[in-house]
Amino acid sequence: MTNDDRKIKEKLGQKTWNEIKTNDSWAIFKIMAEFVDGYEKLSKIGPSVSIFGSARTKPDHPYYILAEEIAYKLTQNGYGVITGGGPGIMEAGNKGARRGKGSSVGLNIELPFEQHDNPWIDKDKNLEFDYFFVRKVMFVKYSQGFIVMPGGFGTMDELFEAITLIQTKKIGRFPIVLVGTKFWGGLIDWVKDTLITEKNIGLEDLSLFRIVDTADEAVEHLNKFYAKYQLKPNF
Repeated sequence: MTNDDRKIKEKLGQKTWNEIKTNDSWAIFKIMAEFVDGYEKLSKIGPSVSIFGSARTKPDHPYYILAEEIAYKLTQNGYGVITGGGPGIMEAGNKGARRGKGSSVGLNIELPFEQHDNPWIDKDKNLEFDYFFVRKVMFVKYSQGFIVMPGGFGTMDELFEAITLIQTKKIGRFPIVLVGTKFWGGLIDWVKDTLITEKNIGLEDLSLFRIVDTADEAVEHLNKFYAKYQLKPNF
């Protein structure tokens, strides 16, 4: 029996009260521990921007190079960088932050493939999570902006989590920057042609994010956003 088969059978099987206490109730304490550890470590990092993107992007890919440059420029403008702590775009983000001598945070998640620590995370800012939802809380709670590079399902999950929380006013209207007109163009067309046409979202929701193609444009959008509030990050 594979691990997937076991998980499916467990969901459909009748559980005893002892199994519920052991497997479900006690998991609360592990969840609490991840929240406490995250809050304690990340409350000290200062103004930061999360960079999302694919773990599969290779170091010679233009998007990797662009993500590293964005991260570097963010540090030169007073921002720290938060990534998922793994390879690909995440590695590029931490590498750029390290090159810029800025705060370089990694929020790792235990996965059966792809994910492993990259070497560019600050040693005291490398966190490990078992639970995706705890990790996403940390991204949102301690970020003053979001840079979304091309990626897969995980990147889409992180993007729409941030958009939804802003749309529903659960968090402030922090800037969201999608990088890569060619990559994101089809998705945005679908949002316009389908979601807006079906009235599932409003036309004003398109203003919740900005699409750019260069590192300068990405950082400029963040700076302009905070200039409206006469705010500027610093360490």
